[in-house]
Amino acid sequence: MSLSMATLAEKQPQMTFGQTYSSRSSSNCQSHGWKWRPTSEDLLAQAEDRVLKPLKGKYIGLSIPVLNRRIWTIKLQNEKNPDKIPLVMVHGFGGGVGLWTQNLAELSKHRPVYALDLPGFARSCRSDFNLESTETVERDFVECLEGWRKEVNLEKFILLGHSFGGYLSSAYSLNYPDRVKHLILVDPWGMNDMPSQQELNRRIPLRYRLIAYVVSWFNPLGIIRAVGPAGPSLIRRFRSDLQGKFDDHLEEDSSSILEYIYHCNAQSPSGEIAFKYLSQNFGWAKNPMVHRMQDIEPNVPITMIYGSESWMDKKCAYAVKDKRKDSFVDIQTIKDAGHHVYADKPDEFNKAVNDVADLMDKEQTLSAKNISIVIESSV
Repeated sequence: MSLSMATLAEKQPQMTFGQTYSSRSSSNCQSHGWKWRPTSEDLLAQAEDRVLKPLKGKYIGLSIPVLNRRIWTIKLQNEKNPDKIPLVMVHGFGGGVGLWTQNLAELSKHRPVYALDLPGFARSCRSDFNLESTETVERDFVECLEGWRKEVNLEKFILLGHSFGGYLSSAYSLNYPDRVKHLILVDPWGMNDMPSQQELNRRIPLRYRLIAYVVSWFNPLGIIRAVGPAGPSLIRRFRSDLQGKFDDHLEEDSSSILEYIYHCNAQSPSGEIAFKYLSQNFGWAKNPMVHRMQDIEPNVPITMIYGSESWMDKKCAYAVKDKRKDSFVDIQTIKDAGHHVYADKPDEFNKAVNDVADLMDKEQTLSAKNISIVIESSV
């Protein structure tokens, strides 16, 4: 059962549309200025406002205190469906709540929806992680998610994670399965084993392996900060594909999505540093989930949604299905979508998520029968 809007408002500061609220009020979340980089927390908040403009009046923003951090959260709730099972959405590496702008309104027609910025990313607190080991970093993320759940008073919920958010949602489900009504993994990162060096040498040209080796010595998005005032133009040059995914939704302000991505990643890189401790060779998890998914309680249903054109290897999804023979595992592929499934084909993605959530609302008993579905794109 979730807190009422009024109760949440009493516990936490609200952000109404068009206002900027700094969530860095604890001693570990002090605001910093960057003279070399044209970014600030206020500019990030303004960029988020622009990206979420189509949702004007439909959400509230909350800075949730969790342990020694604050987790930026937006909540949407249709007053007609306050008792439906809540949906919690976790973004991928380098992202934030703004990337769900094409999904939040439709998904919240049916249930309360929470989207949060992971600790160390976007508008959440960027305090340091425990970097003692891969396990301590992962535990920091998991305990932040659990602390967040307690603060917003969610008993059980549908947990959806994209890419790196899928990896962390899986880790959370391993530790707190009783809280997860259904786990939805969207083009999840960190599932597969890293290929052998021989296979890497065969698949990846030498020049790219050399670049990857050099980059591995730095934080993944460090170049954005290193080039200072050239950072925004660098984003526009190399991630112009993202703008096209939001053209119809943001109309004349579609460039705001690139400004949002820039400000999300031009600030202190504590989340990036944590990601680096969880990954190796820039693309694979040190502790792949494919070997751990069978340890999630069998009564936790899992749906895995992939884009048909994604670079993610879907073989691990079928390995998970094979290992969880006594559990519900549903593998869906959305045609003509890439890694950013939710943005490439938002209508099909929203329908897929709503269909899964509706099953949970009806409390249908999910058998061990595994189904693979290809969702055809509309003509």
